Amino acid sequence: MEIERKWMVNNWPPEDLGLPLLYEQFMRQGYISVRPTVRIREEAMTGGSTEYVLCFKSGAGLVRKEIEMNIPKDKFLELEDLISLPLIPKLRRTYALPDGLKLEVNHVDEGLPTEFWYAEIEYTSTEQAKGWDAASISPVLADYLNDDVTQQPNQTMGAYWIVTRLHGI
Repeated sequence: MEIERKWMVNNWPPEDLGLPLLYEQFMRQGYISVRPTVRIREEAMTGGSTEYVLCFKSGAGLVRKEIEMNIPKDKFLELEDLISLPLIPKLRRTYALPDGLKLEVNHVDEGLPTEFWYAEIEYTSTEQAKGWDAASISPVLADYLNDDVTQQPNQTMGAYWIVTRLHGI
């Protein structure tokens, strides 16, 4: 189960927040299906290893079923060839929040006209997710995370895939 909130942002978090950077990953992801979501993703840890992940997700919004499994590189490449569209590149930086949660900030399609940024936080329960308030940590964080799109339609990477890869916009 994935319990996650999502915000549209304009850049990496402001430096004056002082959030420790835990790690950085360069990713490429593509979709075999978006309803239900069947996604492949290459996850290269900066200065570290690379993993290849096959993921299944249901629905959209705050709570979704999610199944992920690592696959061998050769199977990833076969699935990438099957998709036969350019995968979506994104750079993710994961920061530690003072309350023990992690803020994942993603820069998608850098340098392209469709380039954008978003942030996510995963929670352990729906109650925690619904009750979490960025302002309790910092007014600067609340200002940074002021555009919550968690429950808005078409705010998934799968929806972005349809618009930018399948329809070529």
